Amino acid sequence: MPLQHPAFSSPRLALLALAALLSGCASLTSPTTALPATPTPAEWSTPAPYASSPASAAPLTANWWQGFNDPQLTALVTQALQNSTDVRSAQSALLQARALRDVSAAGLGPSVSTSASAQRSKSGGSQAGNSFQAGFDASWEPDVFGGNRSALNAAQSDVEAAVASLANAQVSLAAETAVTYIELRGLQAQLLIARGNLASQRETLQITRWRAQAGLASSLDVEQGIAASEQTGAQIPALETSIAQAASSLAVLTGESPGALRSALANAAPVPQAAGDLALAIPAETLRQRPDVRAAEHRIEAALARVAQADAARYPGFQISGSLGLRALTLGTLTSGASVANALLASVSVPLFDGGAARAQVRAQQAALESARISYQATVLSALKDVEDALISLQGNRERLARLQAASGAAANADLLARQRYASGLIDFRAVLETQRTLLSTQDSLEATRASLSADHVRLYKALGGGWTRAPETAAH
Repeated sequence: MPLQHPAFSSPRLALLALAALLSGCASLTSPTTALPATPTPAEWSTPAPYASSPASAAPLTANWWQGFNDPQLTALVTQALQNSTDVRSAQSALLQARALRDVSAAGLGPSVSTSASAQRSKSGGSQAGNSFQAGFDASWEPDVFGGNRSALNAAQSDVEAAVASLANAQVSLAAETAVTYIELRGLQAQLLIARGNLASQRETLQITRWRAQAGLASSLDVEQGIAASEQTGAQIPALETSIAQAASSLAVLTGESPGALRSALANAAPVPQAAGDLALAIPAETLRQRPDVRAAEHRIEAALARVAQADAARYPGFQISGSLGLRALTLGTLTSGASVANALLASVSVPLFDGGAARAQVRAQQAALESARISYQATVLSALKDVEDALISLQGNRERLARLQAASGAAANADLLARQRYASGLIDFRAVLETQRTLLSTQDSLEATRASLSADHVRLYKALGGGWTRAPETAAH
């Protein structure tokens, strides 16, 4: 009989081994849950372009496009939010995230199954025998080290991120639809200006031809008049092409085929203008209003929970299982008390050697967490830039619009005076050509700036979060 040291014959060996294993499973996760530090200014560098006073500015609402008082715009945005493939894809992603969350939640409780079987067997020369069995099986894995709870927390954070991503898709879609519609109306206004100027230039050209026939003007004046009118006429097909492309873009945004909205949008309408000025929140509050920032924040929470889940996988696992059933050789005796069979099993599994796979999995999840934190910082900086850019553009286009309005009025007066004096023979044709070019250029720039100013309001609404607020009931759906 081999010799045994007393220490090896006592239960202390198992305890020492378990302690060594648990010390090797020391937590590798970081206890912090704080968001990464991102430079956020106390206020915007560009002041809000209030027309009167900040007290008169309106708060940002979810249906901000209704403030443009354009029924066609409201109908297009509503249709886009209902039919867009981007929104429907985000809705499907949300449903998937909620289903996976429910899967993780189910892992916290026990699982129960039932089974039934009938068997007929024969061995050698013996007679065939029957065997009948029915019963229930149950198992439960106690979440001692919180691995399953961490998985549920990660899945819940994924749901929150999917909710915010859906809102971000809706905000972006509404803004894109509104900007495209504004661009279309601006192009239609520019088309009307080009056609009006072309008619005026052709009228002046006819007068020049009459004067040339009477010997009061040269053929050079006629050729210059033809060149000017043809240059203006060349802008018309380019504008018509851009209008058709904008209508096709709107159709696709609303879930229609590219040519579906051309007839509905064929008639020109004024460029929609924002109803009033917008009350701006401080930068920190604005970031909380942006769904893309909130989605990035929830992704950090999900990544942090997955680090904890991977760390918990390095610890021992416990399981309790049992069965209760009936077993008999005939159906008649299956329900008798003597056929009852039951079993109860408790087990523990301790990871001994996996080649470092568990630790590597923790490091992989930590790297994913760091990536989520960097992505959050990038999203915050991009959000701040969006607001600043929108404010700068809005301020610049307001000043530009005011000057172009004054220039357009003066150019129209100059054009009228030049044509009258040319018809009276007081000035030469070059002065008429110059005033007509100035008028066309000024009016074209005026309408383009008016459309850009409306688009700037839309981009500012989007940059501020589009009026999105977190609905508390969505988390329970």
